[in-house]
Amino acid sequence: MTISARPAPLVCLIGFMGTGKSTAARLLARQIGWQHVDLDKEIVEKTALSIPAIFSRMGEPAFRKIEYQQLARLVGESIESRKPRIISLGGGTTAQSANVALLRQNGAVLIWLRCPADELFRRCARITNRPLFRDEASFRRLYEERLPSYELADYQVESNIEPLRVVEQILALSIFPKVTA
Repeated sequence: MTISARPAPLVCLIGFMGTGKSTAARLLARQIGWQHVDLDKEIVEKTALSIPAIFSRMGEPAFRKIEYQQLARLVGESIESRKPRIISLGGGTTAQSANVALLRQNGAVLIWLRCPADELFRRCARITNRPLFRDEASFRRLYEERLPSYELADYQVESNIEPLRVVEQILALSIFPKVTA
């Protein structure tokens, strides 16, 4: 897909759990002077519940509805304020077609932080707050199920490296105004 030369006002980092979306988005936003918003943190803030608590109390369908509502709010705020924004999405956000449609309709650029499943499993095995991470078999099955939604991204960068190198790859995509050091 060809992206126009003018800067994209809304850039979303997508990928499976553990790819480093939040870290890379925070570093990228700081470097280029854009606002960073973490969708999962917004959900937690608006519901006053952790993501695992939402899943256990309300179920995944209710979580996905909340996720869509918060994503729509963030996209709307970005458009209304006309301030460029980087949003780090949850691992399953783009697996929901309504979310992808919302992002596409509003000109968002999607960047997939790609990382081998073995490395992601290693990273996520130590994290206890992942509601869909139960065991290695279900982890790998979920990874395979979500791959097609990540492949819809406008760009892909490797995230099996230090976060600052991930940011360098994203900046090399030439979708942001030139940053001078």
